[in-house]
Amino acid sequence: MKTILNVIWLVLSGFWLFLAYLLAGLILCITIIGIPFGLAAFRIGIYALWPFGYTTVDRHDAGAPSFVGNVLWLVLAGWWLALGHIVTGIALCFTIIGIPFGIANFKLIPVSLMPLGKEIVPTDRPFASR
Repeated sequence: MKTILNVIWLVLSGFWLFLAYLLAGLILCITIIGIPFGLAAFRIGIYALWPFGYTTVDRHDAGAPSFVGNVLWLVLAGWWLALGHIVTGIALCFTIIGIPFGIANFKLIPVSLMPLGKEIVPTDRPFASR
């Protein structure tokens, strides 16, 4: 079932969201300071490409540097990517088939706003990283 949902997701919005994260990651990797943010964009982009069967969990070892990084991320790329999820989610909610995928887009907004200090894990072991 996860594969079917992921294939439909890929066609409806996953590919375009992945391209947005890829573009953000490439732009952020231009400078040495932006490389960690670019890597985070690539990591979340893969999650946005194939999200069903995975979830995000908070990393408890992430501290103040993750908070500062998230603030910088929010200013540099986070709000643009979150806006993309909002627009895509609203567009998908206009059709009955797209409603679950629109809701999935809305669930990706928090990780697109503040990705540092989070880890993407399979849903069958969400507590394995703790």
